[in-house]
Amino acid sequence: MGEDFILETHDLAKEFAGFVAVNGVNLRVARGTIHALIGPNGAGKTTCFNLLTKFLSPTRGRIVYQQRDITALAPADVARLGLVRSFQISAVFPHLTVLENVRVALQRKRGSSFDFWRSKRVLDAFNERAMALIADVGLADFASWTAVELPYGRKRALEIATTLALDPEMLLLDEPMAGMGHEDIVRISALIKAVSADRTVLMVEHNLSVVASLSDRITVLTRGRILAEGDYETVSADPNVREAYLGVGHA
Repeated sequence: MGEDFILETHDLAKEFAGFVAVNGVNLRVARGTIHALIGPNGAGKTTCFNLLTKFLSPTRGRIVYQQRDITALAPADVARLGLVRSFQISAVFPHLTVLENVRVALQRKRGSSFDFWRSKRVLDAFNERAMALIADVGLADFASWTAVELPYGRKRALEIATTLALDPEMLLLDEPMAGMGHEDIVRISALIKAVSADRTVLMVEHNLSVVASLSDRITVLTRGRILAEGDYETVSADPNVREAYLGVGHA
C-alpha cells in the first residue's frame, strides 16, 4: 500500500479574465501530516485555498477529498465532510464571551438553527464540551472574557477552538501567524502541533521559521505552478526555490 492521501488535486486551474492564477496544480496531502503551501506574493496560494474550500470554482481540474470528488460541492457541504478552513472569515462573535463563542460553534455542528430559542438549561448542556475545547487551546482563564477583549494571539486561539468545535478531520489554516509577535507565534505554533496529533493540517504561511519547525512536507508555488516539493531541508536547498522565493543566499 502506498501513502494515504486525504486531499488531492488533479490539473487544478483557475483563470480570471485571461490571467491564470492557478495553473495545472497536482497537490497531494498525506493523512496525518502538516503540509505547508508557500511561495512569493502572487504565487496563487490564496486562490488555491479558495478552490479547495469551494469559495471559488476551478476553470478546470478536480479536487478529491477522502477519495470523493468534491469539485462541484458547495462550501458548506465540504465543511460538513470534515474539511474546514480557519482564519479566512472569522468564526468569532466579538461581543460574545469565549465560552459563548465556542458553544455557538458546537450548536452549529449539531445542525439546529433553532437552538438560540431553547432554554438556558438546554444550551448549558454544551458547556462541558465547550470548556474542554477552551482548555485545549489554553484559554481556560479567559472563558468569561468577550472576544473583543482578547489580545490578538488569544483571539486566534479562540478561532481555532471554534473551528475544532466542528470536529474537522482536516484543517486549512490561512496565514495563522500573520500579525503576531514572537510570544504569540510560539504559543500558536505549539497549538497547531498539538491539534495535528489526530488531524491533517494544510497551511499557507509566510514565516519560514514556523514552516521549518512545523511542516512535514512543503509545496512551493510560483506563478500558479508547483515549483518544488519536499521537506524544508530539501526545498530550501533547491536553487530554483532560493531564487524565486527564499532569495539567493538565504540560509
